[in-house]
Amino acid sequence: MTEHKSPSVPLKIGRTLREGCWRQNTGMVVLLGLCPLLAVTTTLVNGLALGLATTLTLVFSNLSVSLLRGLLRPEIRIPAFVLIIASLVTAIELLMHAFFYDLYRVLGIFIPLIVTNCAIIGRAEAFASRNRPMASALDGLATGLGFCLTLLLLGAVREVAGRGTLFSGAQMLVGDWGRQLEVTLVPGYAGFLLALLPPGAFIALALLIAARNAWQGRTETTPTEPHPKRIANPNET
Repeated sequence: MTEHKSPSVPLKIGRTLREGCWRQNTGMVVLLGLCPLLAVTTTLVNGLALGLATTLTLVFSNLSVSLLRGLLRPEIRIPAFVLIIASLVTAIELLMHAFFYDLYRVLGIFIPLIVTNCAIIGRAEAFASRNRPMASALDGLATGLGFCLTLLLLGAVREVAGRGTLFSGAQMLVGDWGRQLEVTLVPGYAGFLLALLPPGAFIALALLIAARNAWQGRTETTPTEPHPKRIANPNET
């Protein structure tokens, strides 16, 4: 009998990250949590800030739910999940208010709205409540990185198309030296207002989804057709 070996730890980590960041990407495949994704991604920095906040919430909410899964009764699990997520989001909001006030003002209501992100509650219910803490934290990290990647791409596309710049407002996230990170890609660019408005967000997201699907279709391996059976020559012995 052949012995079946379980995948190594690095292989499991790579598979989890690949699933969360690409194959089951929250923003471009599962299409959850689109409200803040479309609303705040007028610049790359805004998208990065919201993506990091969401990733932190996913990691610690999954970890907390996994640690408490044996204590939560089935009939109260969803309210308990929401309470855990709301507590974490409140802590993140207070930290942003204290240390990143300008960025906090830009993101506004969409920071507390992380509580209602279906992806966070969905991962808590589908994965963290059924798995061990480290695996749950890794799943939250993978899902958060996938969401952050979508926010970064969408913010970059809209900022370049709408303003002709990149990393505009970086000083709100990393301090005064962040002003040196701003790059003007198109000098004298008058701007494209549609890219910065809500319709531009839908168009940009649709283009990203189409590009991802096209790339996925090209990289998927198609099964080769079987070779036709060789007809035996009756003269051969």
